Amino acid sequence: MLKKIVFAALVALLSACAKAPTSQVAVNPLTYTDIPDPDIIRVGEDYYMVSTTMYFCPGAPIMRSRDLVHWEIVSYIYDVIEDDDIYNLRDGKNAYGKGQWATTLRYNDGVFYALFVANDQQKTYLYKTRDIVNGPWERTVIDGYFMHDASLLFDDGRLWVVWGNGDLYLVELEPDGSGVKAGAEAQVIIPSPREGWNLRAEGSHFYHIGDYYYVLEIDWPREKPRTATVWRSKNIEGPYESKVVLQGTLGGRNDGIAQGPIIDTPKGDWYAVQFQDHGAVGRIPCIQPVTWVDGWPMMGVDGVPLEEVTVNLPAEGRDYVWDNDEFDGDKLALVWQWNHKAPEGWSLTERPGWLRLRATKATGIADARGTLTQRTVGPRCVSEALLDASRMMPGDEAGLCAFQSGNARIGVRVAPTGQRFIVLHENGRSFSRGEDGRPVFQAVDDDLAVIPLEGDLLWMRINYVFTPQEEGEEADTATFSWSTDGKEWTVADYKLHMRFTLDYFTGYRSALYNFATIANGGVADFDWFHQQVY
Repeated sequence: MLKKIVFAALVALLSACAKAPTSQVAVNPLTYTDIPDPDIIRVGEDYYMVSTTMYFCPGAPIMRSRDLVHWEIVSYIYDVIEDDDIYNLRDGKNAYGKGQWATTLRYNDGVFYALFVANDQQKTYLYKTRDIVNGPWERTVIDGYFMHDASLLFDDGRLWVVWGNGDLYLVELEPDGSGVKAGAEAQVIIPSPREGWNLRAEGSHFYHIGDYYYVLEIDWPREKPRTATVWRSKNIEGPYESKVVLQGTLGGRNDGIAQGPIIDTPKGDWYAVQFQDHGAVGRIPCIQPVTWVDGWPMMGVDGVPLEEVTVNLPAEGRDYVWDNDEFDGDKLALVWQWNHKAPEGWSLTERPGWLRLRATKATGIADARGTLTQRTVGPRCVSEALLDASRMMPGDEAGLCAFQSGNARIGVRVAPTGQRFIVLHENGRSFSRGEDGRPVFQAVDDDLAVIPLEGDLLWMRINYVFTPQEEGEEADTATFSWSTDGKEWTVADYKLHMRFTLDYFTGYRSALYNFATIANGGVADFDWFHQQVY
């Protein structure tokens, strides 16, 4: 009898396994949020991706996946690039639009390597670790070189790097990555023409596959979309020949898809993960199949991107690059990043179940220390938070912000008299259309609503529309609401027109903030933060 039961259980198990899907259909974009400049490696059956987060800290997020579709943040490479005036927002200095750019990620002989430039420091950094999830990461500064959009290649015991913006350069590093190899000189291996381009070659990804060395890059020919171009040579120093491997738009937008890695699976399939500029939400990753044609890694179908892609890996894992947070732990969730260096005085334990932000003096949201941010998500999402303003001090302001250089925020402001007000404030650039229909921008820094607050609590809500889903919605807009009881809501007669601008160079985020204009030390407590795609 026991043998029959065991046999039946085994048959059921084998039957279930036989029916389990071995592939999935991925719909682009993969993760509808700001994950630009991706690089991906595979170690066994695990994939690791790094992305650009510029000035946010901690920085250079490491994401892990088992299926190339679902990505979960598991760690960061650094807490802060430098503990200086820039990252402490002192003396008018900041890293907006700068910081960590386009990291290259590699694995060799049990060690993970990550190399990037920090534009605010004008330095090239190499980090390495044996444990990509737990660290620690050892840091080296490569003196004398600013390796823009670099890519590392381990090749037969030697270590090389390609980088550049326009012309692409090659140089050999010491085997441990500690610096440029003694006696080595950088050389141009791929010259880029200066005429006829909106964007010359950059965003390098460097590989040695089969007989060829390959350099993948992004460029932007005039009157065409951003383009993925591959260069190849049988000699690492060239000469290199080129071919366009992906050129086209996707999702009804005029933006092309380019810049990112190619990666193989244990089954021998190949895929490319490239990003698409997607307006205010940021630069979002898209996956494309790769077919090798005469030694060229052609993406999509004949170089045209696909909206739906069959990925020959079973669905596994979850997306974790944004999330709700009840603030009921003693560590900050990995989906959060500070605007610049983490401040002193914040806490998850002083008032258990609440996030406490302690105010320091600032002139506004841009130089406010202790601003905590999380990605927004398309096509539409709503961010909500509950604020207890009972311990705020005169001159303090705290709340929820749609954060980029053109921003708006809803929160509580305490007057010098101690009276509390609900405040809706816009900072940056207002948007309207002139008589000819063209957009008109004007600098603003204005209160749009100032209303006395009865009680201590304020519920705050921001509704984001990045891609309209219903009639009457407008792309890249945000609306603001508030409530004093969590039931009855007031919707402001105002719409923030969001724009992805290069002075910040990041997609819009929701930010929890608290800053002082009179004296340090006031406390803002946040009970929870919720974000939902709708």
